[in-house]
Amino acid sequence: MTRLPRKPYEKELLRLQGELVQMQEWIRTSGARLVVVFEGRDAAGKGGAIKRVTEFLNPRICRIVALPAPSERERTQWYFQRYIEHLPAAGEIVLLDRSWYNRAGVERVMGFCTPEEYTRFLRQCPVFEQLLVEDGILLRKYWFSVSDSEQERRFRGRMEDPMKQWKLSPMDLESVTRWSEYSQAKDEMFAHTDVAAAPWLVVEAEDKRRARINMIAHLLGSVPWQPVPSRDLEFPDRPPVRGYRRPPRELFREVPDHAAKLAD
Repeated sequence: MTRLPRKPYEKELLRLQGELVQMQEWIRTSGARLVVVFEGRDAAGKGGAIKRVTEFLNPRICRIVALPAPSERERTQWYFQRYIEHLPAAGEIVLLDRSWYNRAGVERVMGFCTPEEYTRFLRQCPVFEQLLVEDGILLRKYWFSVSDSEQERRFRGRMEDPMKQWKLSPMDLESVTRWSEYSQAKDEMFAHTDVAAAPWLVVEAEDKRRARINMIAHLLGSVPWQPVPSRDLEFPDRPPVRGYRRPPRELFREVPDHAAKLAD
């Protein structure tokens, strides 16, 4: 696959991000609820795609949910329970950086759940998602697909880059030795949860730029949003200050001007 050149990528990304802002305004004013699930191989580019989606959006309307490992109390709850509290209210967007599908992936492969819990998940998940859709939630599920060779290249890049080493965990490296197990888990997951009410949408992610453009374009095309007329805003005149004198700036503690050193 030919890598998408940077210039057309950045131009189209900015155009799509402008449409995302418009879609956000439609969701806010219409009271719609949107949930976007981001799943896929480790280092497949989910985080980068989420970052580009949210870059110009209002964090009060569009939230990223990336849950840590469940607490002892959460392990005793119904499996979907801790995700339910993060679902959107009217006029909100929730982006799930990994989701309830942890049970069908890492939990199943690494033995963090029992066979009975795994089987129950495959049975309940389509029902759970059907209930969300019936209640009016717009649910989109994206699977970012990457080859084993490309995943290894990205892992090695993270190992060599001090700014990205935090992205690598022992679990990520373990996934290299369990490539086949994760492939089987993904195929079984799709067989049970790729349903008409909530289908899986595969994003080819060998080229991160193409993946981001394709995913965002699909999301915008799948949500029935309409442009909302912009509000008429007038900048008010600043009234004159009467009867108040501000204290001198010398009384305040200022941040040192570190930037001044850069001019030399």
